[in-house]
Amino acid sequence: MAGLILPVVPGTALILAGFVVYGLIAGFEQLTWGFWLGQGLLALASHLLDYLATVLGVRMQGGSRAAVWGALLGLLAIFVIGPFGIVLGPLVGAMAGELLMGQPHDRALRSGVGTVLGLLLGILGKLLLGCIMCLWFVLRVW
Repeated sequence: MAGLILPVVPGTALILAGFVVYGLIAGFEQLTWGFWLGQGLLALASHLLDYLATVLGVRMQGGSRAAVWGALLGLLAIFVIGPFGIVLGPLVGAMAGELLMGQPHDRALRSGVGTVLGLLLGILGKLLLGCIMCLWFVLRVW
């Protein structure tokens, strides 16, 4: 489930991989084409939601493309400062992007906060979709 919380890790892809491993071990009889199609669509929706929520969070607060790129680069802070990087990296990255474009500090701060809110909403959505995927799997094989 860590892949559902960390923005960089493709959690739903790992869930799908787990379903494939189950199918290889126990057989694919219980996992129909409709199951795979639905799971694939949920995984795709999860990845789109994760990305779009962050972008929309920046844009709704008036952030520029530089703030979006700064936030995405800021996500790399996860590898340097651990879990705190999930919040601090995009916040600082979006603010830096705005400041480098000559925007005032208050606008940079709004863009940073919008980034964090969008990112957290994306994580929540990804977690919800991942739980739906797992519940569907359990109900299907049980």
